[in-house]
Amino acid sequence: MAERSFAKEVKKLNLGAGEEFTGEGILAITKALLQCGVGYVGGYQGAPISHLMDVLADAQDILGELGVHFEASASEATATAMLAASVHYPIRGAATFKSTVGTNVASDALANLASGGVTGGALIIVGEDYGEGSSIMQERSHAFAMKSQVWLLDPRPNLPSIVAAVEHGFELSEASNTPVMLEVRIRCCHVHGSFTTKDNKRPDMTVADALEHPRRDTQRIVLPPASFLHEKEKIARRLPAAIDYIRRHGLNETFGGPGKVGIICQGGLYNGVIRALQRLGLADVYGETKVPLHVLNVTYPLVEDELTGFCADKEAVLVVEEGQPNYIEQALGALLHRCRASVTLEGKGLLPMAGEYTGDVMLSGVGAFLRRHAGEMLAPEIRAPNVPVPSVQEDLAKAVPMRPPGFCIGCPERPIFAATKLVEQELGSHHIASDIGCHLFSIMPPFELGATTMGYGLGPASASAFNAPDAKRRSISFVGDGGFWHNGLTSSIGNAVFNRNDGVIVVVDNYYSAATGGQDILSSRASNRSKSTRHPITDAIKGMGVKWVRHLERTYDVGAMRDTLKEALTTQEKGPKVIVASSECMLNRQRREAPLKSQAIADGKRLVKTRFGVDEDVCTGDHACMRLSGCPSLTVKHLDDPLRDDPVAAIDQSCVGCGNCGEVADAAVLCPSFYQADVISNPTRWDRFWFGLRQRVITALQRRRERDRPVFGDGAA
Repeated sequence: MAERSFAKEVKKLNLGAGEEFTGEGILAITKALLQCGVGYVGGYQGAPISHLMDVLADAQDILGELGVHFEASASEATATAMLAASVHYPIRGAATFKSTVGTNVASDALANLASGGVTGGALIIVGEDYGEGSSIMQERSHAFAMKSQVWLLDPRPNLPSIVAAVEHGFELSEASNTPVMLEVRIRCCHVHGSFTTKDNKRPDMTVADALEHPRRDTQRIVLPPASFLHEKEKIARRLPAAIDYIRRHGLNETFGGPGKVGIICQGGLYNGVIRALQRLGLADVYGETKVPLHVLNVTYPLVEDELTGFCADKEAVLVVEEGQPNYIEQALGALLHRCRASVTLEGKGLLPMAGEYTGDVMLSGVGAFLRRHAGEMLAPEIRAPNVPVPSVQEDLAKAVPMRPPGFCIGCPERPIFAATKLVEQELGSHHIASDIGCHLFSIMPPFELGATTMGYGLGPASASAFNAPDAKRRSISFVGDGGFWHNGLTSSIGNAVFNRNDGVIVVVDNYYSAATGGQDILSSRASNRSKSTRHPITDAIKGMGVKWVRHLERTYDVGAMRDTLKEALTTQEKGPKVIVASSECMLNRQRREAPLKSQAIADGKRLVKTRFGVDEDVCTGDHACMRLSGCPSLTVKHLDDPLRDDPVAAIDQSCVGCGNCGEVADAAVLCPSFYQADVISNPTRWDRFWFGLRQRVITALQRRRERDRPVFGDGAA
C-alpha cells in the first residue's frame, strides 16, 4: 500500500473542458498528462514526485478507459527506457523519477534516447530534490540536460504555468524530435492552486495500435554510422527547431517595464524572487513588479536574442540560479562578452554559490544587488545598511539540541541493528557497508553502524573490495528489499556469487518500498490487483547461486537475529552468506490496521491493544536499553524519590506495542523492568471479572508491603 490513498483526488482527473481543478502541483501534472493525450507513463517513486506515481496507480480505471498504459518501473533506467516507444511511433510518453539520483540511474537510457531522437513527444518529469530538506547528494539535473542535449523546462510554481509546461513539453519534443525534461522542485510539486481544465484526450495512437503496425528507421538506432550523424543533427536541426518553438510560443516570460537594472531567474525560483521584491517594497502580492524580470521557464537551451534584448538597456543584471555550477550565469556572461555588452553581470557574488535559495537568502541577495546598483529605488529605511542582528538559526542552534534522523516508533529494522551491536560487543568491530533506504538511519545514534553508502542496492557491492582471502574477519553489508529489486539482485548478490565474496549480506525486508512512501514491490505480501507480488526474496537469492541463506520471519526476535548474524560471521563455509530479515513496515502496518481497529471499536467488538511499560521500582536507571534501541517512545523521567537522583526509563503513549525494547533487554541480559500491558476496548464480562480479581490481589499485596516497611522516629517511613 502507498503512503496515502488518492481516491478523492483521482475523481478530479475526470473533470472536463471549462471546469476548475484545485489541488497540488503534482496532481495538476497528472491531469495535464491525460489532457495531452499521453499514451504511456512509467516511473520510479521518490520525493517529490511520489504522489504522481501513487495517483496514477489509483487511477487504473480511468487510464484503462483512455487506453493509457502505466507502469511502476523497476528503476529509473527502466522508466526512461520505456520512452523508446516514442522513437519510431507518434505516441506521447512520459517518465518520472526523483532527481538527481534517478537521473544518475537513468543516464544511459537517457543518452541513447537523446541520441536517436523521438517521433512522439517524450517528457521526463524529474523531481528536483535540492536543498536542506533533501535526503540525497546535492546536484542539479541541468548538467544532464546539457550533456545529452535534452531541453529543460523549469516552470513558474503555479498551476496554470505547470500545466502549460506539460503541454508545451510534448509539443516542443515533437517539434524538435528531442526528449524534454520537466524540472519540478519540492515547492512546485506541493504548491496549491487551481486551473481551468480541458477534456481528457485518448492517444491518437495507443501502444496496442503500435504493436499492430510495427515500424523501424535505421537512422534512429544508435549504431554507427547513424550515431555519428546524431550529434550533427542535434546542432544543425534539432536545436534551431527548439529555439524557434520557444521563441514563437513565448515560453520564457518578461515582467515589468523598462529599467536600468533587471533580474534573470529560473522559472522555479520566480515566487521567491517576487516575495523578496515584495519585502523590499518593489512588488505587490499580484506579481506587479517595478524591477524588470526575465523568467526562464526554459533553462536549456537559452534563447540568446531574448537575453541580449532584455539586457540591452540595463546597467546591471542579477542572475538568480539555484545550485552550482552556475551554468546559466556562465553562459550569459560568455554571450554578453561576445556581444561586447557593457552591462554589469551579478550572480553568485551576491547569492550563495551552493545551497537552497530560501526566503532569507533571496531577500539578502536581491537586496544587496539593488543597494549596489539601484539604491534610489529602495525606501530610506531599507536602503540604509542593516544593523547587524543575531541570526535566528544561531540562536536556535544554542537552545535546541541536534535531532538526528532515526527509525520510526516500532520500526522492525531497529532490532536488526540492536542485534548487530550485540554481536560486535562479542566479536569486535566489523567493516559495515550501508545502503539507501530507511535502514540507513543505522549510521546515526544510538547504533552508529555503517561506513559508506554508494547507491540504491549497492550496499553489498560497496563492500566487495574487502573480499581478502587472508582476512580473519568478514565484512557486513545491508540492502533493503526496495534496493534489492531495484539494482541489488544483480549488482550486489550476483556480483558476490560471481566473485566468490565471503562477506555477510543482510537483506532488510519490510514488505514495501518503504522509504519512498510504502509502494508495493515484487516481494510485497499484499495482493495487488494490477501487479504481481508475493515473490520471495529467498528464491531470487538462491536462484542467483547463493548456498548459505537464512530467513528470519520476525526481526523483533533480537536473540534469533543476533545468533544468526553470529553464525554467518563465524561459519567455515565459504562464499556469500545472506540473511533475509523480514517484518512489515510499522507505518504501513498502522495505516492498514488502524482503520480496521477503529471500526471494530465503533461496532462494539472486543479489541486488545498491547502496550509496554517500565516498572520504575525495578529500573536501575542505567539506560542501557536506550543505547540498544533508540525508540522515540522510550524516554526518561525523574522520580519524586529523593534517594534516586538518576532518571529512570519510561515508555510514553506513542508506543505501538512492537515489543522491541523488552526483546533488546532480554537479549542483552539487561534487566527485568519491562512489562507488557493489554488495553481492552469493549471488554467482556469475563475480562471485567479477571481485571477486578487482579486489582484486588495487587491491592492486597501492596497493603502487605506497606505494613512490612520499617518506620523510624516520628512515624516517617
